[in-house]
Amino acid sequence: MDEYYMARCLDLARKGFGATAPNPMVGCVIVCGDRIIGEGYHRACGEAHAEVNALASVKDPGLLTDSTLYVNLEPCSHFGKTPPCSGLIIEKMIPRVVIGSLDPNPLVGGKGIRQMEKKGIKVSSGVLEGDCLELNKRFFTFHLKKRPYILLKWARTKDGFIDRHRQEGDTEGVNWITGKEARQWVHKWRSEEQAILVGTRTAAIDNPELTVRNWKGRNPLRLVIDREGKLPDHLNVFNGEADTLVFTSKPKENRDRVKYIIVPEGHDYITFLLDHLYDQEIQSLLVEGGAALFGSFIGAGLWDEARVFTGNRNFGKGIPSPELSAGPVEQLFPGGDLLEIYRNT
Repeated sequence: MDEYYMARCLDLARKGFGATAPNPMVGCVIVCGDRIIGEGYHRACGEAHAEVNALASVKDPGLLTDSTLYVNLEPCSHFGKTPPCSGLIIEKMIPRVVIGSLDPNPLVGGKGIRQMEKKGIKVSSGVLEGDCLELNKRFFTFHLKKRPYILLKWARTKDGFIDRHRQEGDTEGVNWITGKEARQWVHKWRSEEQAILVGTRTAAIDNPELTVRNWKGRNPLRLVIDREGKLPDHLNVFNGEADTLVFTSKPKENRDRVKYIIVPEGHDYITFLLDHLYDQEIQSLLVEGGAALFGSFIGAGLWDEARVFTGNRNFGKGIPSPELSAGPVEQLFPGGDLLEIYRNT
């Protein structure tokens, strides 16, 4: 039955998707006998943790001394924005705790388990561990690899091009490859990630807003690489609707929600950018183009997931789609377009 209750923890944890970062998504279930007597999840960063909410939901606290607490991530053992959950579990004299995955955060890293075991609590771990790791892949990547979880997203035509050959000022505008439903999915993804990145050419020629307009949610932090400082101020990415960072060697004066970050001479832009995001506790990055930028990430092996649309159009000629060495692990069909999901293993 441990797997059954852990699956319920994961269902609860997913309710916090998009709201908990930089904290992980966590769900908690308390079981007495064969009956769930308490449930809770971490709703948002800065608010009570899952264990606290689950314990508060128990109507008869007297049952806790005969109960098992299930949680998909090791209970915290340090004081952060909230008190440590391991201490609360000890205080409530819960005799058994079942954990999905250990916490990679060095502030926790097994300390919560050791604290509970010293007080006589029976602790089991590794239940549905693969599912638990997948749920919080952004959190684990951030702490283990010291960088954000990196998603690449692009659309290609049936004949393998991501764009026509265009120049700044072309009147044709954006070359939409996919349909409305696929583009709505992209806005949903933007609401789920903390930051979004484009290169100079994409910012200038496509003039994207990089905001969430066709989905409910918060805008990601917008990032633009503009090495020579040549992007004009009137572009949509500088419209003040979301915080925007410009990585450049030729900064301008900061203005309405737009901040310029100087990349020192001789530094690799991608490495510098990722280090900056790590320092700011940004745990996920959605890269939306263009071809040179994708090439930099793929060439360096700096990507975790790629989401590639294939639309029902042909360009005949243009800018070739990036190539990935691995095959897709999943295929979906939003609105008649093909969406393939890749993982960098």
